[in-house]
Amino acid sequence: MGLRGRTSTAIGAVAAAIAVVMTVGAAPAVAASDPPFHPGLIISDDSFYNVQSMSASDIQDFLEARACIPKDTSPCLADYTTDSRSIPAQGPGHCDAIKGRRDEEASSIIERVAVACGINPQVLLVLLQKEQSLLTAPSASGYAKATGYACPDTAACDTKYRGFFNQVYRAAWQFREYTLHPNEWHYRVGRVPIQYHPDKACGASTVHIRNQATANLYNYTPYQPNADTVAHPKGPAGACSTFGNLNFSRIFNQWFGSPLTVRFSDWLPSCLNYAGGHDCPSDRPFDLPAV
Repeated sequence: MGLRGRTSTAIGAVAAAIAVVMTVGAAPAVAASDPPFHPGLIISDDSFYNVQSMSASDIQDFLEARACIPKDTSPCLADYTTDSRSIPAQGPGHCDAIKGRRDEEASSIIERVAVACGINPQVLLVLLQKEQSLLTAPSASGYAKATGYACPDTAACDTKYRGFFNQVYRAAWQFREYTLHPNEWHYRVGRVPIQYHPDKACGASTVHIRNQATANLYNYTPYQPNADTVAHPKGPAGACSTFGNLNFSRIFNQWFGSPLTVRFSDWLPSCLNYAGGHDCPSDRPFDLPAV
């Protein structure tokens, strides 16, 4: 799974080389305006799988910096704690084991789940905001269905997955599942018809999905914004408006800079960015550049 969980000499050398040119936990960039929305390339694979983007303390500082006004008596995410539970490793290439803790801070849960499943913690932060506005307007209901996992548009949420830890873990688990088995899901790299709205009468268009990370987002939220929604990203909503993937792009850009950023694109092998949905085989050697 990219740089996470690999013990081969080649992967270890890549990690060492990255450490020379990168400061882990640096303050995220903040973009001044919304970027153009590209339905086939919402986020780069590098930005999606960059588990080193934020430490738990970075996440805590970020949460404390948000302007937060709860909808009820719920705490802001910076002050939220809950029990996490132990989950065994999910098999080769999937999420690593997690050991449960009592009264664990949200920032710690986000960081540990991100590392265990090989997902950028920034992606999980954006997902929490996109789904339930948990960083700015938290509520008891929002914590119960934090990432919208198992909450389909046409039915009630599955109560089996309620709770902040369950929701964060299952979202990251699901993104890893899409990545590990890309051909078993409807949205994959290539040309795929994507609806504008759950109502099929609103229409669809064929989108050339360019990378696995974008396919993951569509498998999780299977709609693209129509032209009117893209033109009016803050509303008002039309009868066929869906904002989910557009809001993901906008929030990520506002908080962390362009979601399309690719670090070290001139010298990292493309397989580390999940080209075609898979990372580098552990027995596949590659040459490292001089540093």
